[in-house]
Amino acid sequence: MHEIEFELPTEADTVILGKRLAKIAKKGDVFALYGTLGMGKSVLARAFIQELCGDIDVPSPTFTLLQTYGSQDYDIYHFDLYRIKSPEDVFELGIEDAFYTGISLIEWPQQMGSYLPSDIFKIEITPFKNSRKLKITTSSSDKHTRLLSLKE
Repeated sequence: MHEIEFELPTEADTVILGKRLAKIAKKGDVFALYGTLGMGKSVLARAFIQELCGDIDVPSPTFTLLQTYGSQDYDIYHFDLYRIKSPEDVFELGIEDAFYTGISLIEWPQQMGSYLPSDIFKIEITPFKNSRKLKITTSSSDKHTRLLSLKE
């Protein structure tokens, strides 16, 4: 496993990191966003999407469960699984197609249980001092190499 950490003192720092993550993303990537309510998962996802799709409105998919955005090369699927009842519910959202045809940002990925792929960017946002810490873990050497470019 490879991991990298960032301290995010402000919401603006979360936005900057979201935009930088978007620049290293490739078709087929899955970004699993872990963190309690209010940690900044939606802020990170919104910045990521706007970096690839322009300055568009990016509402949280809390009630719709999924919002899809077209970028230049692929679609971006923004899932919020907080309200699903069982892991199998993700298949009704077309999540398998999303994994292969675009980039997936998944808030509350723990709701998927064992259906969450293993080759992902696991992003954990936690409180840290008076700010937040963001840890990204991956098992892939390619993904780790892309992550290292964020530290430059």
